[in-house]
Amino acid sequence: MIRRQLTLTILGWTLLQGFLAIPEALADITNWNNNPSNWKNNSANWENNPSNWKNNPSNWENNPNNYNGTRIIRDNSGRAEGYAVPKPDGGVNYFDLDGHREGYKAGDD
Repeated sequence: MIRRQLTLTILGWTLLQGFLAIPEALADITNWNNNPSNWKNNSANWENNPSNWKNNPSNWENNPNNYNGTRIIRDNSGRAEGYAVPKPDGGVNYFDLDGHREGYKAGDD
């Protein structure tokens, strides 16, 4: 498994620790764990889909009116901007208030 430890980018080439050079365009996909094409990160995966109740904006845990909730993402003015749903592998799915998946943090695997 290649661990991504970037140290320097020169002329479109990324130098990884240990002096392995790869094109900069490939640097983000070298870590399969973080790759969006990896099934566990794919939005078509039920675990990441807003149709899954735990990811759904209608779920009270994801509702911006739930001021005691821990999933709501708020701006500096206190306005809700979205919500974050933890995954069993330690990752997180990020959704806007309409339930559109905006991003993710890959889990440990």
